[in-house]
Amino acid sequence: NFIYPSLCCIVAVPVVICLSPYSAELSNGMQMAFLFALFTSAFCREAAKECRRRKKEYIKCLERRVAVLEVQNKKLIEELETLKDISSSKTD
Repeated sequence: NFIYPSLCCIVAVPVVICLSPYSAELSNGMQMAFLFALFTSAFCREAAKECRRRKKEYIKCLERRVAVLEVQNKKLIEELETLKDISSSKTD
């Protein structure tokens, strides 16, 4: 089993600082694997965070577009009704 250090601090991606009382007991390969796992999880967290931010931005953009199109649709419906009234009055 892998021993997880009790204290780790991720400063910034891709910089990882590992402070652990167990680090002397772990082999170099295990330390590298642990640091890689920390880096990967931090990177994935940041990527997921950015993805959620972009998705929210995209949804807001779509909502604004829907609002504009609804207004435009309403105007076109009113214009159609007006033209129908004009057309029906001419045929009468």
